[in-house]
Amino acid sequence: MNLHEYQSKALMRQYALPVLDGRLCYTPKEAQAAADVIGGELWVVKAQVHAGGRGKAGGVKLARSPEEVRRCAEEILGMRLVTPQTGKKGKLVSKVYVEGGCDIAKEFYLSFLVDRACCCISMIISPEGGMEIEEVADKSPDKILTLRIDPKIGLHPFHCMRAGFFLNLNLDQVRKLQKVLQGCFRMFIEKDLSLLEVNPLVLTSDGEFVVLDAKCSADNNALFRHKDIEALRDYDEIDERELIAARLGLSYIALDGTIGCMVNGAGLAMATMDIIKSYGEMPANFLDVGGGATKEKVEEAFKIILADKAVKGILINIFGGIMRCDVIAEGVVAAEKDLSIEVPLVVRLQGTNVDIGRKILSESGLKIIPAESMDEAAQKICELVR
Repeated sequence: MNLHEYQSKALMRQYALPVLDGRLCYTPKEAQAAADVIGGELWVVKAQVHAGGRGKAGGVKLARSPEEVRRCAEEILGMRLVTPQTGKKGKLVSKVYVEGGCDIAKEFYLSFLVDRACCCISMIISPEGGMEIEEVADKSPDKILTLRIDPKIGLHPFHCMRAGFFLNLNLDQVRKLQKVLQGCFRMFIEKDLSLLEVNPLVLTSDGEFVVLDAKCSADNNALFRHKDIEALRDYDEIDERELIAARLGLSYIALDGTIGCMVNGAGLAMATMDIIKSYGEMPANFLDVGGGATKEKVEEAFKIILADKAVKGILINIFGGIMRCDVIAEGVVAAEKDLSIEVPLVVRLQGTNVDIGRKILSESGLKIIPAESMDEAAQKICELVR
């Protein structure tokens, strides 16, 4: 679950991390009032959407008077922000965060993330703050330091010393950095985060560190322990189909392709998407009906897929272990009859009760195209879509 910048910074205040005074605003006049309350001579108006690269897309603006803050908010609110992370459709900005400015001497990059490959927490730090870390990694990999932290041992002073010296800080600055790193790590662990990113982490001309921008992602599997974080979920940022799927206990993620997928098991779903791409088409979604799907859930899954107007064909790929093929077949037939599916439908069934499932499909009298193998199914649906 992703958090907005203002939400991430509210959590950081609980851990005494150095964040600037800021206000969340929904109207230009609110933004102007926020600047008056915050005070100072410089403010930053930031679009609050779940996406990076806001500055390059015009979603972050500097203002030198409360009136200019209002004008900046007028420009940002209601705009459709398009960044590499939003896709072509972009995201509608409905709120902005107004924050006081600061005197920047240096900018750094800092993040903590769960490194599943190494079974540890990785701390990534770079003197190239303010830039996209992927770009830095591609062009200047020597400017990135990755420290792997054993969660059983935790973050120790030697980690902080090594990070500080990598950033060419003096001893006093390293001590101050250590407080920031330890606070971030404690927040990361205690709040069950999967990502905590500070970009940039600023060193001011006074020699103090400031978290200028922050992004956090919480582990969905741990939200039952953190009702305070779960309450921060922004439903405006979630696709309506994903909300419906979540209520039904289905795993659904909307994508940009034209072939709707219904699969059981996350691994098989990923493989199905890969094989569709190998035949030159793109999947329209990730949809895992799981092992305990009922006939009714299969019908609802069809409705979710068909709600995407870009879908030109549907591929059902089921390997029945816990999930029975006859249950899927009954759901497919019921959905075909109730919804009058007009796009091509290819079904590949294997596993438990596969013969019964195939018989149900063949005797239905409906335009359902069977396939024996995954490869055959993908090839058929791609040809039909074309």
